[in-house]
Amino acid sequence: MSALDDKINEHFQGLVVRKDLVKIVKGNAIVPTYVLEYLLGQYCATADEDSIKSGIDTVKEILSKHYVHRNEAGLVKSVIREKGRHKVIDKIGVQLNDKDDVYEATFSNLGVAKVLVATDTIKKHPKLLVGGVWCICDLEYEPAEDKRVCPWILQSLKPIQLSYFDFDAYIAARKNFTTEEWINLLLQSIGFNPEMFGARSKLLQLIRLIPFCERNYNLIELGPKGTGKSHIYSEFSPHGILISGGEVTVPKLFVNNSNGRLGLVGYWDAVAFDEFAGREKKPNKALVDIMKNYMANKTFSRGVETLGAEASMVFVGNTRHNVPYMLKHTDLFDELPTVYHDSAFLDRLHFYIPGWEVDIIRGEMFSEGYGFVVDYLAEILKNQRSQDFSQVYTDHFQLLSDISTRDRDAIHKTFSGFMKILFPHGEASRDEIEVLLQFAIEGRKRVKDQLMRIDSTYAAVQFGYTAVDTGKKQLVKTLEEKQFPQHYYPHGAAATEEAGDDKEKSEATSGPAADDVPKDEVLKEKHLVIEENQKGISFDDLFGPYLKGASSLVITDPYLRKFHQLRNLMELLETVTRLKSDDDEVQVHLVTVEDEFNGDQQKGYLMNIQENIWNGGIRFSWEFVPDKSIHARHIVTDNGWKILLDRGLDVFQAFDSKDAFSLSSRLQKYRSCRTFEVTFVKEK
Repeated sequence: MSALDDKINEHFQGLVVRKDLVKIVKGNAIVPTYVLEYLLGQYCATADEDSIKSGIDTVKEILSKHYVHRNEAGLVKSVIREKGRHKVIDKIGVQLNDKDDVYEATFSNLGVAKVLVATDTIKKHPKLLVGGVWCICDLEYEPAEDKRVCPWILQSLKPIQLSYFDFDAYIAARKNFTTEEWINLLLQSIGFNPEMFGARSKLLQLIRLIPFCERNYNLIELGPKGTGKSHIYSEFSPHGILISGGEVTVPKLFVNNSNGRLGLVGYWDAVAFDEFAGREKKPNKALVDIMKNYMANKTFSRGVETLGAEASMVFVGNTRHNVPYMLKHTDLFDELPTVYHDSAFLDRLHFYIPGWEVDIIRGEMFSEGYGFVVDYLAEILKNQRSQDFSQVYTDHFQLLSDISTRDRDAIHKTFSGFMKILFPHGEASRDEIEVLLQFAIEGRKRVKDQLMRIDSTYAAVQFGYTAVDTGKKQLVKTLEEKQFPQHYYPHGAAATEEAGDDKEKSEATSGPAADDVPKDEVLKEKHLVIEENQKGISFDDLFGPYLKGASSLVITDPYLRKFHQLRNLMELLETVTRLKSDDDEVQVHLVTVEDEFNGDQQKGYLMNIQENIWNGGIRFSWEFVPDKSIHARHIVTDNGWKILLDRGLDVFQAFDSKDAFSLSSRLQKYRSCRTFEVTFVKEK
């Protein structure tokens, strides 16, 4: 186990499981993760390997004996008939038969209906009436002479969710973890390997949890397919429900006026709409109008009566176009059905997750480390819905006066949700608070900036804050605003006073390649900051103009050891090859540190580079120096430039290099970047 896994087991013993066990026990069972982890939590919540193996066998046996596969429903019915009684795991929904004044259950996989349910059971578990609940049940079979009487008898019912937890112990244990450790624990808890994500990408994953801990939180995520947008709402918590297809009726969602029965918002903490995008869809306009009022005021009407609810609303969908195309031709809400592509509806959204920044899920992204049993974390988040951390930042920062009340409310709810998830004990440093505040502002700004495109009555707003102690003003921008300023501002007009600086920066980082730079253009000294998840960066564009014409380069980087790092070196040499004439040669010398554990492999990679780049007219050499003798990473050219690299050549996030048809494996500008800085200095 890793040091973090040891620490997790030390402070949360019995409340965590190894996340790869879910795949081991799931088999072909179509069942949510929280159901499987509930069972794993009963038998495998330990670090002892023998106990884990025994627990896996027990869970597999339970699933094989009691989980109902639809194609084996007949066999299970026969077992119940012959034994008289049998325990089953199934999703159960209940309806009121108003003709006979009884509650009747339907077993989803078993295919049994009209099973009588006691009124007390419904009072204890009202969610059975809306959407259905996964349960462990004792079901009996007792045929009656009257064929109208259902022979199936529900003897006992237990929803699959945690019955007890100690919130104070959770808070006390949180204090033993650094912020980075805690974020990594949460990432592992939702099934991801934190090593595959940067700091910003981790927050983009965790913001999906806010609807579970923040009342009446309205969230939207639009982006490419395959990024796991809906997974957390269907698999993570027994308190959330995912509506497939994105369409639902007024009675099912809010209230049935004929019988007064509350809909989904009255019983679930988070209601998520899958496949929400699609211009061709024609949702009920009456539903949209009620939804607008609910998202703004937390209320809806039943006749003359006004009712309230606390369910958060989540909308997830796919986009057909990339970001620059949408910004140039339409807006970032372009994919929504017409009735939702409405400023009054969109203005109710608190945060827009930029789904195009989220990587498509790959096998190596899943965690094999320890994380919370998800129903335990789900109960923790539910318990926090009554807390409010929205004003914690005010000791250090104040929002700009431009920001409206509705915008402030959105920012406050996101900030409060992040605080509950990351700092439930309320102890965060000034810098940590600032990161969360910037993120909360950015997500609301993404919504507001698109509203200004859709509805001309919205005035331009400066989103930012001032520091209480210094009075320094800090404007906040979205990543796509910085990357595509030429498309971001409608009609070429800057929405903020710093748009011009962003445009210059964008042209410097993703502008013309070296061959397109006019010969008489004078290169300037400059400093560039590239943000996490930014795309459009390539070595040709970034370094090309400064390497062009050089006959000798010295690259100093102590961390060229792993395959992907040396692949980046090879790609830099490819840039040099493209810049030079066929009849010229360029000398490239690398100064690096030998890998203590895999030195032979490292030397093998370097020799392969040396041999293969030779045909391109590059004379490549290298030397190993003691680790402590290298204090900086840089490229020095014989044409007078020194390029300072704060993280060397390791500037791209992990991608699927084995996929020959992936653009990111072929072209650097389609890869997501890590955060890094580059300084170009003219040597005298």
